[in-house]
Amino acid sequence: MPNPQSAQTLPQLIRSAANAFGDDIAIRLADGEASTELGSSELSFADLERKSSSIAKGLLARGVGKGARVGFIFNNGPGFALMLCAIARIGAVAVPISTMIRAGELVRVLRQSDIGGLIVQRDVLGHDLPNRLCEALPDLTYGKPGALRLAEAPYLRWIISSGSGLPASFSGLDYLTDHADSISDDMLLAVEAEVHTADQLLEIYTSGSMALPKGVRHNHGPVLFRTHYLRSMLGQHRGKQVQVPLPMFWVGGLMMFLLPGLEAGATSVCSARTLNNSQAAMGSVLAEDDLAKLAQSPKPWWGLGMSETLGPYSYGDEFRAPGYPVCAPMDHFADGYEVRIADENNQPVGDGEIGEMQLRGYPVAPALHKIERSDHFTPDGYLKTGDLCLVDGARIHFVGRGGDMIKTAGSNVSPAEVEMELQALEGVHSAFVVGLPDRERGQLLVAAVVPRDGATLDFAVIETEMRKRLSPYKVPRGWAEITREEVPLLHSNKVARREIAAMMANKLGRPAS
Repeated sequence: MPNPQSAQTLPQLIRSAANAFGDDIAIRLADGEASTELGSSELSFADLERKSSSIAKGLLARGVGKGARVGFIFNNGPGFALMLCAIARIGAVAVPISTMIRAGELVRVLRQSDIGGLIVQRDVLGHDLPNRLCEALPDLTYGKPGALRLAEAPYLRWIISSGSGLPASFSGLDYLTDHADSISDDMLLAVEAEVHTADQLLEIYTSGSMALPKGVRHNHGPVLFRTHYLRSMLGQHRGKQVQVPLPMFWVGGLMMFLLPGLEAGATSVCSARTLNNSQAAMGSVLAEDDLAKLAQSPKPWWGLGMSETLGPYSYGDEFRAPGYPVCAPMDHFADGYEVRIADENNQPVGDGEIGEMQLRGYPVAPALHKIERSDHFTPDGYLKTGDLCLVDGARIHFVGRGGDMIKTAGSNVSPAEVEMELQALEGVHSAFVVGLPDRERGQLLVAAVVPRDGATLDFAVIETEMRKRLSPYKVPRGWAEITREEVPLLHSNKVARREIAAMMANKLGRPAS
């Protein structure tokens, strides 16, 4: 049995962790949170191996095998870990889906992902997920369990949840577990032996602030490579109690917490509520009080990262460099990545120049699901991130997203820079800067501003102060106050900038496009 730190696939990690750490607790809910519908508020490493084995055998018995695509919607906790492990250990592709997803978004993800089966938690923060699915796909109310035929999600054949009163087309978990005994332990071992480093493990669904959902593929080998690196970088060790503040259905919670914890023998302590934009109402940059909290966190101070890179790939020697508020300066890059800052011809830019961050290497996603590789990769294999960066000697600074840049009066404006200055003002919690069509200027710079609790915004005073801080073309020419609850979010929990622009156009009486 390999050591967990030398595992190269998820099946190897699950079995070796159970062997190494046994009855130590692998994952549990935070004190005071209710037990999961799967019967326990915690799982030991041995429990995780044993219970995921039963679900894995049930999947095999139902015809799920290498390359089959299985989605699941679970909060952080034992249920999420069980489903991930059960699906991935048989060579199927695990497709975690956001618990915050809404009806229209859900239909798009189910169709784009081509999943054949879906397993969902019954209740998430008081929301009945089967009902949400029926809202998205009304035919589920009348269908037959295990025999779905939905034009909106043509590959989907079965959906599993728990509890009583499920919609007609849903099955209980016994749909899998009642058939587990037909698969022997030796058979499961034989299946796991055919799961290789080059086999796909995950597909993470995400989207940019202006884009439709995209499925980011990752294989077993790169996921375990990054797990080893991050476990060491983050100092995870056996018995350590690690609070998990980020959702595991995205790369942050999964790669920064759950998988390094499984490798190290640490305990992942989970809450149903995780950090998200709907609570913090964040724009391109964090509010000053949020930054102050992060500044007190231990190193490393992470720079850029994304779903396609399996988390953060850069980090800095200081928390923030003067004038560059969005992320730490990039002084170092993680193992396995080749980095260049390139111009529009994919050629490296010089010192003092701005270009696009491009990466290639073993941990970088090999492709996006159903999207031509050439849409996101250069001919020589670099991922085009869309992040604009400044070369500053041996240091690299992030300056903005290429797709977010606003062209006004012949000049480019980074929303992040303007939002930083706005959020430094007393009374401003967060701000969202977008461009609206304008016959004279090309785009008119406008800002939606969220006040701090109890604060009153005076936009005449704010505009005067901004003119002291920024060049005239960077100062918004239209303003509106909004609440935190009004900030529109995508299912990926990022701010929906198209909707911000539409909101501002309506408030200012201008066309949105």
